[in-house]
Amino acid sequence: MDNNRTNEEAQKASYNIKKYRTPDGAPADIVMFTLTKRERKTVTKTLPIRELKVMLIKRRRWPFAGRWALPGGFCQEDESMYGAAKRELLEETGVDGGHLEYLGVYSGPGRDPRGWIISHAFFALVEEWMLEQRQAADDASEVGLFTIREALEELELAFDHRDIIVDAYRKIQLQMLQTTIAKQFLPPHFTLGELYQVIQSVVPDFEEPNFIRKITSTRSRQGILEEVRDEDGKPLSSNQYSQRPAQLYRFSDRVPRLSIYT
Repeated sequence: MDNNRTNEEAQKASYNIKKYRTPDGAPADIVMFTLTKRERKTVTKTLPIRELKVMLIKRRRWPFAGRWALPGGFCQEDESMYGAAKRELLEETGVDGGHLEYLGVYSGPGRDPRGWIISHAFFALVEEWMLEQRQAADDASEVGLFTIREALEELELAFDHRDIIVDAYRKIQLQMLQTTIAKQFLPPHFTLGELYQVIQSVVPDFEEPNFIRKITSTRSRQGILEEVRDEDGKPLSSNQYSQRPAQLYRFSDRVPRLSIYT
Protein backbone atom coordinates (compact mmCIF):
# COMPACT_ATOMS: atom_id res chain seq x y z
CA MET A 1 0.00 0.00 0.00
CA ASP A 2 2.81 2.42 0.94
CA ASN A 3 4.66 1.64 -2.29
CA ASN A 4 1.55 2.35 -4.34
CA ARG A 5 0.98 5.65 -2.54
CA THR A 6 4.62 6.65 -2.96
CA ASN A 7 4.46 5.80 -6.66
CA GLU A 8 1.25 7.81 -7.12
CA GLU A 9 2.73 10.82 -5.34
CA ALA A 10 5.87 10.62 -7.50
CA GLN A 11 3.77 10.58 -10.69
CA LYS A 12 1.71 13.50 -9.44
CA ALA A 13 4.84 15.52 -8.63
CA SER A 14 6.32 14.90 -12.08
CA TYR A 15 3.10 15.60 -14.01
CA ASN A 16 3.24 18.70 -16.20
CA ILE A 17 -0.10 20.51 -15.90
CA LYS A 18 0.71 22.39 -19.12
CA LYS A 19 0.88 19.16 -21.12
CA TYR A 20 -2.82 19.43 -21.88
CA ARG A 21 -3.74 23.07 -22.23
CA THR A 22 -6.95 24.12 -20.53
CA PRO A 23 -9.27 26.45 -22.51
CA ASP A 24 -8.97 30.11 -21.59
CA GLY A 25 -12.58 30.08 -20.39
CA ALA A 26 -15.85 28.17 -20.56
CA PRO A 27 -18.90 30.42 -20.92
CA ALA A 28 -22.56 29.48 -20.96
CA ASP A 29 -24.82 31.04 -23.61
CA ILE A 30 -28.59 31.00 -23.25
CA VAL A 31 -31.24 31.06 -26.01
CA MET A 32 -34.52 32.25 -24.52
CA PHE A 33 -37.57 31.94 -26.80
CA THR A 34 -41.10 33.09 -26.12
CA LEU A 35 -44.40 33.43 -27.96
CA THR A 36 -45.80 36.94 -27.84
CA LYS A 37 -49.53 37.55 -28.22
CA ARG A 38 -51.46 40.66 -29.22
CA GLU A 39 -55.05 41.11 -30.25
CA ARG A 40 -55.89 42.15 -33.79
CA LYS A 41 -57.76 45.40 -34.38
CA THR A 42 -60.49 44.06 -36.63
CA VAL A 43 -64.27 44.20 -36.74
CA THR A 44 -64.69 40.47 -37.24
CA LYS A 45 -63.62 37.90 -34.68
CA THR A 46 -60.24 36.40 -35.39
CA LEU A 47 -57.32 34.80 -33.61
CA PRO A 48 -54.72 37.12 -32.03
CA ILE A 49 -51.29 37.62 -33.58
CA ARG A 50 -48.68 35.27 -32.14
CA GLU A 51 -44.97 35.59 -32.88
CA LEU A 52 -42.00 33.52 -31.82
CA LYS A 53 -39.24 35.77 -30.48
CA VAL A 54 -35.75 35.36 -29.05
CA MET A 55 -34.23 37.50 -26.30
CA LEU A 56 -30.91 39.19 -27.07
CA ILE A 57 -28.64 41.60 -25.24
CA LYS A 58 -26.57 44.41 -26.74
CA ARG A 59 -22.97 44.01 -25.64
CA ARG A 60 -21.45 46.85 -23.67
CA ARG A 61 -17.77 45.87 -23.93
CA TRP A 62 -15.19 44.42 -26.31
CA PRO A 63 -15.33 42.08 -28.10
CA PHE A 64 -18.25 42.94 -30.38
CA ALA A 65 -19.27 45.98 -28.34
CA GLY A 66 -22.56 47.36 -29.66
CA ARG A 67 -23.61 44.10 -31.31
CA TRP A 68 -26.54 41.96 -30.27
CA ALA A 69 -25.73 38.64 -28.66
CA LEU A 70 -27.13 35.88 -26.52
CA PRO A 71 -27.01 36.48 -22.77
CA GLY A 72 -24.26 34.50 -21.08
CA GLY A 73 -20.89 34.57 -19.40
CA PHE A 74 -18.03 32.58 -17.97
CA CYS A 75 -18.47 29.68 -15.59
CA GLN A 76 -16.76 30.01 -12.22
CA GLU A 77 -14.76 27.24 -10.56
CA ASP A 78 -17.28 26.78 -7.75
CA GLU A 79 -20.38 26.28 -9.93
CA SER A 80 -21.69 23.96 -12.60
CA MET A 81 -22.17 25.05 -16.19
CA TYR A 82 -25.93 24.90 -15.67
CA GLY A 83 -25.57 27.07 -12.58
CA ALA A 84 -23.49 29.55 -14.56
CA ALA A 85 -26.19 29.77 -17.24
CA LYS A 86 -28.88 30.52 -14.65
CA ARG A 87 -26.70 33.09 -12.87
CA GLU A 88 -25.57 34.89 -16.03
CA LEU A 89 -29.10 35.05 -17.39
CA LEU A 90 -30.29 36.68 -14.18
CA GLU A 91 -27.29 39.06 -13.94
CA GLU A 92 -27.48 40.28 -17.54
CA THR A 93 -31.23 40.43 -18.10
CA GLY A 94 -32.92 40.21 -14.69
CA VAL A 95 -34.75 37.08 -15.91
CA ASP A 96 -35.05 33.87 -13.94
CA GLY A 97 -35.38 31.48 -16.85
CA GLY A 98 -36.83 28.55 -14.94
CA HIS A 99 -35.84 25.21 -16.45
CA LEU A 100 -33.10 25.40 -19.08
CA GLU A 101 -32.27 22.55 -21.43
CA TYR A 102 -28.78 21.75 -22.66
CA LEU A 103 -28.27 22.46 -26.35
CA GLY A 104 -24.64 21.64 -27.08
CA VAL A 105 -21.00 22.69 -27.06
CA TYR A 106 -19.60 25.24 -29.51
CA SER A 107 -15.87 25.07 -30.06
CA GLY A 108 -15.14 26.32 -33.56
CA PRO A 109 -11.58 27.69 -33.87
CA GLY A 110 -11.53 31.48 -33.68
CA ARG A 111 -15.12 31.77 -32.45
CA ASP A 112 -14.00 34.20 -29.75
CA PRO A 113 -11.21 36.80 -30.27
CA ARG A 114 -10.32 36.63 -26.56
CA GLY A 115 -8.68 33.23 -26.94
CA TRP A 116 -9.49 29.54 -26.88
CA ILE A 117 -13.07 29.82 -25.63
CA ILE A 118 -15.42 26.84 -25.66
CA SER A 119 -19.08 27.68 -25.01
CA HIS A 120 -21.89 25.50 -23.68
CA ALA A 121 -25.32 26.59 -24.88
CA PHE A 122 -28.71 26.18 -23.20
CA PHE A 123 -32.21 26.98 -24.43
CA ALA A 124 -35.77 27.36 -23.23
CA LEU A 125 -39.21 28.23 -24.58
CA VAL A 126 -41.01 30.20 -21.87
CA GLU A 127 -44.23 32.13 -21.40
CA GLU A 128 -44.16 35.82 -22.28
CA TRP A 129 -44.75 36.98 -18.69
CA MET A 130 -41.41 35.48 -17.64
CA LEU A 131 -39.58 38.03 -19.82
CA GLU A 132 -41.76 41.07 -19.12
CA GLN A 133 -39.49 42.41 -16.36
CA ARG A 134 -36.29 42.02 -18.38
CA GLN A 135 -33.76 44.81 -17.96
CA ALA A 136 -30.16 45.30 -18.98
CA ALA A 137 -27.47 44.83 -16.35
CA ASP A 138 -23.84 43.75 -15.99
CA ASP A 139 -22.27 43.50 -19.50
CA ALA A 140 -25.50 44.36 -21.35
CA SER A 141 -26.51 47.85 -22.40
CA GLU A 142 -29.92 46.80 -23.79
CA VAL A 143 -32.21 43.78 -23.76
CA GLY A 144 -34.67 43.16 -26.58
CA LEU A 145 -37.03 40.61 -28.11
CA PHE A 146 -36.65 39.89 -31.83
CA THR A 147 -38.48 37.68 -34.27
CA ILE A 148 -36.45 34.81 -35.70
CA ARG A 149 -36.26 36.57 -39.07
CA GLU A 150 -34.98 39.77 -37.46
CA ALA A 151 -32.38 37.92 -35.40
CA LEU A 152 -31.08 35.75 -38.23
CA GLU A 153 -31.43 38.03 -41.24
CA GLU A 154 -31.28 41.64 -40.07
CA LEU A 155 -28.92 41.71 -37.09
CA GLU A 156 -25.15 41.32 -37.15
CA LEU A 157 -24.74 39.02 -34.18
CA ALA A 158 -21.66 38.57 -32.00
CA PHE A 159 -19.48 35.44 -31.93
CA ASP A 160 -21.15 32.36 -33.49
CA HIS A 161 -24.48 33.15 -31.89
CA ARG A 162 -26.35 32.93 -35.17
CA ASP A 163 -25.41 29.24 -35.41
CA ILE A 164 -26.49 28.66 -31.81
CA ILE A 165 -29.88 30.31 -32.41
CA VAL A 166 -30.44 28.22 -35.55
CA ASP A 167 -29.71 25.01 -33.64
CA ALA A 168 -31.96 26.02 -30.72
CA TYR A 169 -34.75 26.98 -33.14
CA ARG A 170 -34.66 23.49 -34.63
CA LYS A 171 -34.85 21.99 -31.16
CA ILE A 172 -37.96 23.88 -30.11
CA GLN A 173 -39.63 23.12 -33.43
CA LEU A 174 -39.14 19.42 -32.71
CA GLN A 175 -40.50 19.91 -29.20
CA MET A 176 -43.57 21.66 -30.55
CA LEU A 177 -44.27 18.77 -32.95
CA GLN A 178 -43.35 15.88 -30.65
CA THR A 179 -44.49 17.00 -27.17
CA THR A 180 -47.37 18.87 -25.53
CA ILE A 181 -45.31 22.01 -24.90
CA ALA A 182 -47.99 24.02 -26.76
CA LYS A 183 -50.17 23.94 -23.64
CA GLN A 184 -47.84 26.51 -22.02
CA PHE A 185 -49.25 29.11 -24.43
CA LEU A 186 -52.92 28.21 -24.32
CA PRO A 187 -55.68 28.76 -21.77
CA PRO A 188 -56.88 25.67 -19.87
CA HIS A 189 -59.76 25.35 -22.37
CA PHE A 190 -59.06 26.13 -26.03
CA THR A 191 -60.24 25.43 -29.55
CA LEU A 192 -58.28 23.34 -32.01
CA GLY A 193 -57.87 26.48 -34.10
CA GLU A 194 -55.96 28.09 -31.23
CA LEU A 195 -53.77 25.00 -30.84
CA TYR A 196 -53.06 24.91 -34.57
CA GLN A 197 -52.02 28.57 -34.52
CA VAL A 198 -49.59 28.06 -31.62
CA ILE A 199 -47.95 25.18 -33.48
CA GLN A 200 -47.64 27.22 -36.67
CA SER A 201 -46.16 30.17 -34.77
CA VAL A 202 -43.16 27.99 -33.92
CA VAL A 203 -43.19 25.77 -37.02
CA PRO A 204 -44.30 28.07 -39.88
CA ASP A 205 -44.19 25.34 -42.54
CA PHE A 206 -46.47 23.05 -40.54
CA GLU A 207 -49.56 22.48 -42.68
CA GLU A 208 -52.06 19.76 -41.97
CA PRO A 209 -55.40 20.07 -43.82
CA ASN A 210 -56.85 17.21 -41.75
CA PHE A 211 -55.51 18.49 -38.43
CA ILE A 212 -58.78 18.22 -36.50
CA ARG A 213 -59.50 14.68 -37.67
CA LYS A 214 -55.96 13.45 -37.04
CA ILE A 215 -55.45 15.09 -33.65
CA THR A 216 -58.69 13.62 -32.32
CA SER A 217 -58.67 10.17 -33.93
CA THR A 218 -55.14 8.93 -34.65
CA ARG A 219 -54.40 5.99 -32.35
CA SER A 220 -50.99 7.20 -31.15
CA ARG A 221 -52.53 10.56 -30.13
CA GLN A 222 -55.73 9.32 -28.51
CA GLY A 223 -56.13 10.61 -24.99
CA ILE A 224 -53.76 13.59 -25.33
CA LEU A 225 -56.73 15.94 -25.82
CA GLU A 226 -60.19 15.63 -24.38
CA GLU A 227 -63.40 17.51 -24.99
CA VAL A 228 -64.53 19.96 -22.33
CA ARG A 229 -68.03 19.22 -21.04
CA ASP A 230 -70.33 20.81 -18.48
CA GLU A 231 -71.73 19.16 -15.36
CA ASP A 232 -74.46 17.52 -17.43
CA GLY A 233 -71.97 16.06 -19.88
CA LYS A 234 -72.85 18.47 -22.69
CA PRO A 235 -69.97 19.72 -24.90
CA LEU A 236 -68.77 23.26 -24.19
CA SER A 237 -67.92 25.57 -27.07
CA SER A 238 -66.58 29.10 -27.64
CA ASN A 239 -66.99 31.73 -30.32
CA GLN A 240 -64.40 34.14 -28.90
CA TYR A 241 -62.30 33.99 -32.06
CA SER A 242 -64.82 32.73 -34.59
CA GLN A 243 -68.31 33.50 -35.86
CA ARG A 244 -69.51 29.98 -35.15
CA PRO A 245 -69.07 28.23 -31.80
CA ALA A 246 -66.16 25.79 -31.78
CA GLN A 247 -65.71 22.82 -29.46
CA LEU A 248 -63.40 23.45 -26.51
CA TYR A 249 -60.62 21.02 -25.63
CA ARG A 250 -58.05 20.60 -22.90
CA PHE A 251 -54.83 18.65 -22.55
CA SER A 252 -55.00 15.52 -20.44
CA ASP A 253 -52.13 14.35 -18.26
CA ARG A 254 -51.23 11.66 -20.77
CA VAL A 255 -47.73 11.86 -22.22
CA PRO A 256 -47.63 10.87 -25.90
CA ARG A 257 -45.35 8.02 -26.88
CA LEU A 258 -44.72 8.43 -30.56
CA SER A 259 -42.46 6.25 -32.65
CA ILE A 260 -41.22 6.44 -36.22
CA TYR A 261 -42.44 2.84 -36.56
CA THR A 262 -46.09 3.48 -35.72
